[in-house]
Amino acid sequence: MADRDSIYDASMTSTPSTHALRQYATTTDNLTSRIAVHAYGTNPQSWFSWLGERLPLAGDVLEVGAGTGTLWTHVDHVARGVRLTLTDFSGAMCAQLRTVPEARVQQCDATDLPFGDATFDTVIANHMLYHLDDPTAALREFARVLRPGGHLAVAVNGRDHLEELNTVGPVIGRPDLTLHATQNDFTAETGPGYLARYFTDVSVERYHCDLEVPSPDPVLTYLASLSSEPLTQEQSSAARDHVQARIAADGSFRVRKHTVLITASAGATQSADHV
Repeated sequence: MADRDSIYDASMTSTPSTHALRQYATTTDNLTSRIAVHAYGTNPQSWFSWLGERLPLAGDVLEVGAGTGTLWTHVDHVARGVRLTLTDFSGAMCAQLRTVPEARVQQCDATDLPFGDATFDTVIANHMLYHLDDPTAALREFARVLRPGGHLAVAVNGRDHLEELNTVGPVIGRPDLTLHATQNDFTAETGPGYLARYFTDVSVERYHCDLEVPSPDPVLTYLASLSSEPLTQEQSSAARDHVQARIAADGSFRVRKHTVLITASAGATQSADHV
């Protein structure tokens, strides 16, 4: 039990970047499992479809921290004539990204992009800035590689996002199974202020959607993706009972979502020294 407790303590005190390394450096499975639970969204339009309609996609487009590239299975960048570049720090993610048609893929750190100044017309950061120890360093890089008048699109979650999922772990004695404990303070609430330091014309639009999960299994899969320490049989049973009780009471396991798209424009004189 002492070893398990030490794992829980380590996960609760790790930095965003070390947590991301454990979760994503060598596998795409954890991200895929977490994306899967959003199939139970109440909005008939999926997040990726909704996002694709709002992205300024023309010319040279860079997605930083592109993960498994799921966005580009919903958005036909080739038909739009977009010259697409995808990056991620994870070799496993980059291997998956290389299956995206006609995309250039570069493994790199979001805070040290290997591209020249004023290279891109649009930079996209879809649910990734909260994984960084220093999100401002990445925003400075985004400003540097954007052309004057270029566009930035950042997706991020609010503090109450997936609150019902985040409370299951503590209920079963696994306080490490929450996302908030492993992320920085870049949220829907603070994000616009972060962007305003380096960009102009900052605006926010919320994607209105919740989750209605009909059975415990997707929730258990989601929880299992959050830690390298598997749930014990006792913990798994407790989680299943907890979720099933909510389904019996409400007809489904209802989870609140809070996701926003923050957009902004690059100024005329962005540089690496911009503060």
